[in-house]
Amino acid sequence: MRPTRWRPTRREVLIGGTSAAMVLGAGGRAFAAYPERPVTIIVPFPPAGPTDIIARILANSLSQRLKQQFVVDNRTGASGNTGLAQAARATPDGYTLLVTSTAIAVNAAVFKKIPYDPFKDFAPISELVNAPNVLVVAAGSDLKTVADLVAQAKANPKKFTYSHPGAGTKSHLTAELLKLRAGIEMLAVPYRGAGPAVQAVLEGTVQVCSTALAAAESLIQGGKLRALAVTSGKRWFSIPDVPTMIEQGFKDFVSDTFNAVLAPAGVPQPILATLVKESRDAFQRPEVRALARKAGFDVVAGTPEQLTARIKREIPEVRELIARAGIPQQ
Repeated sequence: MRPTRWRPTRREVLIGGTSAAMVLGAGGRAFAAYPERPVTIIVPFPPAGPTDIIARILANSLSQRLKQQFVVDNRTGASGNTGLAQAARATPDGYTLLVTSTAIAVNAAVFKKIPYDPFKDFAPISELVNAPNVLVVAAGSDLKTVADLVAQAKANPKKFTYSHPGAGTKSHLTAELLKLRAGIEMLAVPYRGAGPAVQAVLEGTVQVCSTALAAAESLIQGGKLRALAVTSGKRWFSIPDVPTMIEQGFKDFVSDTFNAVLAPAGVPQPILATLVKESRDAFQRPEVRALARKAGFDVVAGTPEQLTARIKREIPEVRELIARAGIPQQ
């Protein structure tokens, strides 16, 4: 009597195929279920700044969704280049990510040489949010409008100072654009991040701060800072009483800062696809959207292709501005 040959049932075939798909990536390479250990999110700026706020919102959401820890690691220095370079050199296995501001595009124009390529060294995931920049003064300042700022800067061209979160940031460039458009001089005082730059205004070290809105939002709402203007195309939803630069006579004066998540180039496609889906889904959830908007951001949750296009657009725009402003490349 011949032994009976085993034949898998249809259910067993389906289960086996699904299991294989979970461990096989592109080209037949095998991958364990992702993530099977904690994931580091590098932020190239100090804690409490706009980029850090968004990174922590993302980290918390991904930790919940993917049942693994996503931990923010602040690697500051060189206007963000230190952290950007560390992320670019990280092993492309999905266990190191980058959440950065517009610095990934701006620095490519501002610095003569940077230790990474914004296109070749990174895999774009999503532009998560963006927000305008804002000009703020201490609540007790006698500056009430941008016109007041311009008048005082003209009266004290060598003494009027403003803080910003780092050379070449969009906040820095926003103030330099104002100098060009208004024909004024202001002494720039750079800080290592938006938090310290805002603190300088509160302490009276400088008269004005140019920063991304998120870094100053709670202090504006709490009455410790006065916002002179936002640099959005229309009044911003979270501070509707603050006029735009356009309303105050500066035609087409729009400048925003984005925050995006990327991975080192070469991350396996199945892992990258997971990160794209989960990151975009996270910022489309009502509770996460509410957190982002509470911090002063508008949610984008864009595609990788849209993020690449934005970076490509930003670099020549910044190069043109620094040439007009006479800002030397660093």
